[in-house]
Amino acid sequence: MKKIISGVALVAAVSIAAPVFAQSYPTKPIRMVVPSAPGSGPDLIARVVAQKLTESLGKPVVTDPRPGAGGSLGAEIAAKAPPDGYTLVMGSAGSHSVNTALYPKLPYDAVKDFAPISLVTTAPNILIVHPSLPVKSVKDLVALAKAKPGELTFGSGGNGSTAHLSGELFRVLAGANLVHVPFKGAPAAAIGVMTGEISMGILNLPPTLPHVRSGKLKALGVSTAKRSAAVPEIPTIAEGGLPGYEASTWYAVLAPAGTPNDIITRLNSELVKGLRSDDMKKRIAAEGGDIVGSTPEELTAVIKRDIEKWTKVVAASGAKAN
Repeated sequence: MKKIISGVALVAAVSIAAPVFAQSYPTKPIRMVVPSAPGSGPDLIARVVAQKLTESLGKPVVTDPRPGAGGSLGAEIAAKAPPDGYTLVMGSAGSHSVNTALYPKLPYDAVKDFAPISLVTTAPNILIVHPSLPVKSVKDLVALAKAKPGELTFGSGGNGSTAHLSGELFRVLAGANLVHVPFKGAPAAAIGVMTGEISMGILNLPPTLPHVRSGKLKALGVSTAKRSAAVPEIPTIAEGGLPGYEASTWYAVLAPAGTPNDIITRLNSELVKGLRSDDMKKRIAAEGGDIVGSTPEELTAVIKRDIEKWTKVVAASGAKAN
């Protein structure tokens, strides 16, 4: 009888402790790993999200940029961190879908090694060239690339980034011989276009948009199927002369697999609530993104869908990680 009572008492204690633990979390600062360079799209979005979570959770959420290997380095760090709710990661289409398609062997499984929390935002990449390049549209650029095979170069924030495969998709659909030049982050690639080091780039909109607005870069199109609310005056790449082109990026918050469900639920609730606030909508829009907010299950579906899409692009383009 005593053993039965003890067992019942244990179950009752655990059931009571779980919600109490969720209510007390967090008790110390939270690290948000950003698998991208400072100033990049994921970094800019992560800073906005971290500040909002700091306000709602009552503890500092500190961003920790860990660029390298197209986002693989930072994603691996997050995947192998203790699943206690004190390490999060600002994942992206690059770190959590493109890399699976591009790298034969990753040190993490983009689906199994993470506990999805919420999709934060989607954003187009933007096709940019130097203002002096003699093209006014995507159609002009395709014609120039075909007239000068192997002479035009496209930059990206690194192998395995969405910008890399966005460029590969452009090359395949255009039937043009373009040369990929990887940089250490999207901001560096944008500078490469501004200085004339490379011909073009299909880069993250958030860090690139200020240079377009200042006139230092010429925008020819956005990569999404529909025009972006952030820059409605810029046509899509498909509209501009490359039918069928569509490639977008997204940013999402995840935790290491095994993170307690009550913590995931708490973080999802706080994050989605924050994303719906007016100030967050304005701040994300200023960075060129469209706020989403989702359930963990919806985020998982997005990751799996994109892995399938980019696997096909890699097969068709012959893209290599190195």
